[in-house]
Amino acid sequence: MIKKILIFVLAIRILMPAFADEGMWIPLLLKKYNYEDMKKKGFRLTPEDIYSINQASMKDAIVLFGRGCTGELISDKGLLITNHHCGYSSIQRHSSVEHDYLTNGFWAKNLDEELPNEGLTVTFLVRMEDVTSKVLAGTSDKMPDDEYNKVIKDNIEKIKAEAIKGTNYEAVLKPFFNGNAYYLFINKVYRDIRLVGTPPSAIGKFGGDTDNWMWPRHTGDFSMFRIYAGKDNEPADYSLDNKPYKPKKFFPISLKGYEENDFTMVFGYPGHTSEYLSSYAVKNIMDVINPNRILIRDKKLKVIKADMETSPKIRIQYSAKAARVANGWKKWIGQNRGLKKMNAIERKKKFEKKLTDWLQSSGEYDKYGMILPEYKKLYNQKAPLDFIENYMFEAVFGIEAVDFAWRFSKFESIQDEEEKQKLVEKLKKSAKSFFKDYNSPTDQKLFAVLYKLYNDSVNPEYYTEINRLVNKKYKSDYKKYAQKLYAKSIFTDENRMMKFLDNFNLKKLQKDPIYKSTLELVNIYRSKVAPQSYKINLELKKLDKLYMQAIMKFEKNKVLYPDANLTMRVTYGNIKTYEPRDGVIYKYYTTLSGVIAKDNPDIYDYKVPAKLKELYKEKNYGKYADKDGSMHVCFLASNHTTGGNSGSPVINADGELIGVNFDRNWEGTMSDIMYDPDQCRNISLDIRYALFIIDKFAGATHLIKEMKLVK
Repeated sequence: MIKKILIFVLAIRILMPAFADEGMWIPLLLKKYNYEDMKKKGFRLTPEDIYSINQASMKDAIVLFGRGCTGELISDKGLLITNHHCGYSSIQRHSSVEHDYLTNGFWAKNLDEELPNEGLTVTFLVRMEDVTSKVLAGTSDKMPDDEYNKVIKDNIEKIKAEAIKGTNYEAVLKPFFNGNAYYLFINKVYRDIRLVGTPPSAIGKFGGDTDNWMWPRHTGDFSMFRIYAGKDNEPADYSLDNKPYKPKKFFPISLKGYEENDFTMVFGYPGHTSEYLSSYAVKNIMDVINPNRILIRDKKLKVIKADMETSPKIRIQYSAKAARVANGWKKWIGQNRGLKKMNAIERKKKFEKKLTDWLQSSGEYDKYGMILPEYKKLYNQKAPLDFIENYMFEAVFGIEAVDFAWRFSKFESIQDEEEKQKLVEKLKKSAKSFFKDYNSPTDQKLFAVLYKLYNDSVNPEYYTEINRLVNKKYKSDYKKYAQKLYAKSIFTDENRMMKFLDNFNLKKLQKDPIYKSTLELVNIYRSKVAPQSYKINLELKKLDKLYMQAIMKFEKNKVLYPDANLTMRVTYGNIKTYEPRDGVIYKYYTTLSGVIAKDNPDIYDYKVPAKLKELYKEKNYGKYADKDGSMHVCFLASNHTTGGNSGSPVINADGELIGVNFDRNWEGTMSDIMYDPDQCRNISLDIRYALFIIDKFAGATHLIKEMKLVK
């Protein structure tokens, strides 16, 4: 039976194409499923120009940047461009009060000035392969779950090992369509990545969290890095002897601009979508998960942002942290609004009714009819567990000292003294990095707010000793208790921590209230939450696989795309306006005049640099101006994107780079769950604005000379 299902899954035919710019498509299958539609939308190249293992193609100019962004090569010397927010952590780590690259920007004048970034990698896709039949070899419907999963796990490890034997490649094998198909990805990972240039945050993060997820947008969201290689152009650890990487392919850059309805393609590594969820799952997200995450992060942001405004040092220390917290917070607000506006739950229920009717009429009900009732039962059980998990991990572990303390828990299981000392030395290095970007008074405020929120929100059965102590002895005054705690704990002061590590003592560690309560909280989770959560999630995973099978059979005349899972995908659409609400139509591009209009010297995120204002006043745009004479900054298109697509190239019909994707519109953030072609838009930086900043603003003309500009 499994083999029959797989034959069906892997042989989906285009009978009644239903493309509406929605979809994150597998590059290997574009020729089979998407090419004709792409041509209708204006694409002028071939599928082999996008993905090929026999010749250089676009895939060879695209990288997974770090652990969750995309970047693209723009010169034959390993120069790549990605988003400013993708490079933000690296820029922040190089920044100090003396060298504030976040505020002032940074531009290496030559190769010797380019800055190394320990731990940063870029990953090239060498090839991908459908290995479904190999993964499922030796399995059957009648196998017990444990045996079935073991066979699959063993098969996956064998396939990966054989695929990279005798090479310096890495193998990734992931399930698609909720485990109904499997693809193998062979990658090459480069480890010497250096910062080349970044505009000041007043350009690269212009508008800050206020403008995040919003349109109109005026953010110059880009940064530049260079890949370095060892001998024979192969990956190597950082070394002064390494040379700039010579790519198989890099993108030519278009100066021609774009018009409304022009073809666009986004090529990159989208992280996660859940387009095939049941109505019960969507309800749980809208009613339980998102509201509580929004509430908790709102309280975090108020504390962090208030302190960032008091000191340049704190602003630098917490800039990347605040951005990460705010990004999810604002996205979830927009997502809930979008899902509500689309009446998502009711739409899912209508689909489920049609599916159920079809199952009953087609003879498939015996196999799939129990799925929806099971979903209802399991999500009713899951909701209270999701609630407590949110408050444990978003609230309590949102306290930096608590999160840091958890790293020390490994000592509980180490007996060997030599191994213990190795961990001590590792934590010394970790502590230096932690305290560089840590402000104890800020975290003390977070502790008082978030531990109090946890106390007031969860059932007392989940309380730690800190809750019991503060509620009784301090009359629930968490602020007062935090003052005493942060004055003594080893996790809130670098000197105390380093002194402790120099004279490590397990008993002293175990007496520290932060460490003690952290262990207690984890034990509460492991004993009272995790077992139930694990069991439910296991059942849901099996249901998801069956539900996907049922959908595929029901919608056999529709080409379905797999959810995003941080593997290379292609999305395509057109330059488009949209109407967010009655009477309002948004233009598809913004210009530098909009940047100047937002200028506010009193607000860090809106303080336009003097030189940029001067260039605007003189209209000194060089060859980067649009044909109407204005300096375009950002533009909209209908490409289906998500997190991970940050930094992705936006490519025109001729395979030329016209922009760098960096965001979605707020009205379209529900596209991870449900796509609305009228509202969902991706927001991209016009590549000409990036070139203008590099050339006219930064004077880094040596970088422009590396690129291939197409007029």
